[in-house]
Amino acid sequence: MNWRTIIYVVLLVSLTVAKALPRTSRDVDGKTSIGQRFSQLHENNFKAVALILFAQYVPGGTFKRAAGMAERVTALARSCAAAARDSPDCLKSLDRIFFDTICQEKNLPRIADCCAKEDPERNDCFLSLKNFSQGFISPLERPDAEAACRNYSQHQEPLTAYFTYEVSRKHPFLPAPTILSVALRYEEMMKRCCGGAEGPSQHLEECFQTQAPKVVKPVREDALRQEHTCEILKKFGERTLKALKLTQISQKFPKADFVTVHKLVMDVADMHKDCCRGDTLDCMWDREDILQYVCSNQKILSSKIQQCCGQPLLQRSECIVHVENDDKPADLSPHVREFIEDKGICEHFAREKDTHLARFLYEYSRRHPEFSAQMLLRIGKGYEDLLQECCKPGAPSGCHSRGEEELRKHIYETESVMRTSCDIYNEKGDYYFQNELLMSFTKKMPQLTSTELIKFTKEMTTIGSKCCQLGQDKLLRCAEENLDLVLGEICRRHLADPINPGVCRCCSSSYAFRRPCIGKLEVDESYVPLALTPGLFAFHGDLCTTEEKKLQHRKQEMLITLLKYKPQISPEQLGSVTAAFSAMRERCCGEANPEACFLKEGPELIKRCEKMLSA
Repeated sequence: MNWRTIIYVVLLVSLTVAKALPRTSRDVDGKTSIGQRFSQLHENNFKAVALILFAQYVPGGTFKRAAGMAERVTALARSCAAAARDSPDCLKSLDRIFFDTICQEKNLPRIADCCAKEDPERNDCFLSLKNFSQGFISPLERPDAEAACRNYSQHQEPLTAYFTYEVSRKHPFLPAPTILSVALRYEEMMKRCCGGAEGPSQHLEECFQTQAPKVVKPVREDALRQEHTCEILKKFGERTLKALKLTQISQKFPKADFVTVHKLVMDVADMHKDCCRGDTLDCMWDREDILQYVCSNQKILSSKIQQCCGQPLLQRSECIVHVENDDKPADLSPHVREFIEDKGICEHFAREKDTHLARFLYEYSRRHPEFSAQMLLRIGKGYEDLLQECCKPGAPSGCHSRGEEELRKHIYETESVMRTSCDIYNEKGDYYFQNELLMSFTKKMPQLTSTELIKFTKEMTTIGSKCCQLGQDKLLRCAEENLDLVLGEICRRHLADPINPGVCRCCSSSYAFRRPCIGKLEVDESYVPLALTPGLFAFHGDLCTTEEKKLQHRKQEMLITLLKYKPQISPEQLGSVTAAFSAMRERCCGEANPEACFLKEGPELIKRCEKMLSA
């Protein structure tokens, strides 16, 4: 059976995939043994998943050693399934078997301390090793096309297995279903470009260039979302993560009652705790339990997920996440006035604060699928603050009523920010819109490098191109939820290497208010501007390139340098400097020797600009 068949079978196995894997709290006391798991999965499927797990738990190892450990565990499972089920080794919990196998290996990096511990401390120690992983690393280095196809034709199955190992090793927190899906896309790319039995495609380089992003992009996106969720859990705590999931699930399933939604919120939060802890095994098990519950309760959850639940396991999870929200109940009132006008509000709030707030967030979210989850969290926080103030002894009788006015004001302000941004994007287009963002964020965060500033603002510009074409009912949610991912990246960058006090405050104080907080940041007053040295502004012949993207990138680098030199530059001054630069560039690029022209004209331009900026 080849790797493509293995992957398809693994994806088609419903609950047995996750339940055939070790789980400390469940695979003990005579419950499911390794032999039973082997029988459920069959040999090749068992081996494929074992390879992923060994690669993730020993990221500093090699493919050969991970594959060897997978072979040994599979051999044990085979014997336990056949006749030796009463052997002491066959009665061990699955997690113990996996970690015992790792500890039998000699000279593996960083594992000696873990292997000296007893379970469950040993398990925790192995999980802690995953923290050494560093961000996103592409598992697909674009190879020489002909060499890649030659290797594929000679070593098809080992090549796909090796790719699976590389993805697993470099992304030890990625769920196994995601990795298996990526391996399948890799297999499809190699088959498409290398031509299978018909021989290589006529345009190999072009084929790889087109197909490679389809393999890498889902890994990057899933890794980013996973990291983002874990950052929320770690930085802001379980209560914030549960509130976020409550808004999202309430929007997805507006017909579901509060008890059902609450159960899903708790299960999803528990799953993320296991996934963020790095426990691949528990993470998979939790995911399968949730899918089983959702697909077994379609009637009370959503009319939109029937097609998803009929798909293979991997596609089922992805489908449910991306399926459109169910229709709101026809009899659902447009308002939630009972949370403002009922006389017993303060009593409920005092007796069961979190449950009362959760019910409000549930009721408000299911009524407003057009709002972003972050905005709904801000509304929930505003409601909490209102009750804390209005439920105090001696609070004025009309205290609660002002909450509606503040709510309308916040909604208007948020929608205005998004509309204004889209107006600018639609007027200026990608390049000039990104330049506007560069001017704003370089002033807010001048400590970031040019590469970082260009990267983050490029991602924000992509959000503009994606969301600004949508209708008003989808614009806010699209824009803020995608922008939240970019701001999460910036905050993780701050955590690794602090940017400035303003960014620190915005990234630390409140998840829900992070976007408005960063939006209100202005020029960083703590920043010491760059000194004007001879090499600060260097003009060379590369400014005469006819490749528009390269020229735009070069201009953006110079814009960032200018803003770091003169953070308080006014729009008028910037316009004058830009005009002077454009005139010099046009003049020098028309010369026979542009480099000599720039060498002469560049210093003169800098002197003129100094006068403009000091005026």
